Amino acid sequence: MPTILGQNQYGKAENRVVKITRDGATHHIKDLNVSVSLSGDMEEVHYSGSNANVLPTDTTKNTVYAFAKEHGIESAEQFGIHLARHFVTSQEPIHRARIRIEEYAWERIEASDANSRFIGADEVKHSFVRKGQEVRLTQITYDGSSWEVISGLKDLVVMNSTNSEFWGYVKDKYTTLKEAYDRILATQVSGRWRFNWTDDDQRMPNWEKSYEQTRKHMLQAFAETYSLSLQQTLYQMGARIINNRSEIDEVRFSLPNKHHFLVDLEPFGLKNDNEVYYAADRPYGLIEATILRDGCEAKIPVDLTNL
Repeated sequence: MPTILGQNQYGKAENRVVKITRDGATHHIKDLNVSVSLSGDMEEVHYSGSNANVLPTDTTKNTVYAFAKEHGIESAEQFGIHLARHFVTSQEPIHRARIRIEEYAWERIEASDANSRFIGADEVKHSFVRKGQEVRLTQITYDGSSWEVISGLKDLVVMNSTNSEFWGYVKDKYTTLKEAYDRILATQVSGRWRFNWTDDDQRMPNWEKSYEQTRKHMLQAFAETYSLSLQQTLYQMGARIINNRSEIDEVRFSLPNKHHFLVDLEPFGLKNDNEVYYAADRPYGLIEATILRDGCEAKIPVDLTNL
């Protein structure tokens, strides 16, 4: 045979599942986008078309919804762990399961002080508004013996309106950028972090608390770093996470520099004292790096789109 089969996987992508937990009149929402990918003894389905080892992707979809009912959704990570374990342990041909999850956050709408015509304000515990700050992410991979959990977020836009400079860089005949000693620093954070929980015998992290605290340390580092470069800020964000969250060994960020350029107002007889900016959406500088706990190996893919 002149050709052989290489890496392969299959599954059902982007299963949208919303789980409502009703605690009396108080409701709670978990809103997930779940993608299932399975691999194992799948040579024959490619070579001959035999489906003898194939669990239908429609079945994987149904499993997502059934597990939302049977197990609930305590966290995106825990839900992904339930799914990955099920597929690997219940289907002999499947050797590896990868579950990718996006989570969309909702927050409760605060009712007015005055009673509604139909519902008392103190009774409104079922109305929510979609949070627009970021999308939470996790990827669970299980091979029957060990786990890899990589969580993170994307589309979190942050800005420092001062305490940022950029100067002393290399200049050649094509350089036109002026040195800046007081600039806006803004970016749209895409970050992933890898947990050192890999075995069922280890104590499992508190996934919800870990996400909240990791996000907090990341944002505090962004705000508190006097930045001479976006690279410096990126490193401080990752280092703050590693130094404060013992369950995390590796952090990777992809940070587009959302440039803000001072508008020249002199033609109008006006002085622009770092007040009016043009927000450019493209092209943009793209800063990417991995921050590791000393002695640990980098395992998060360099191209985050491959997660």
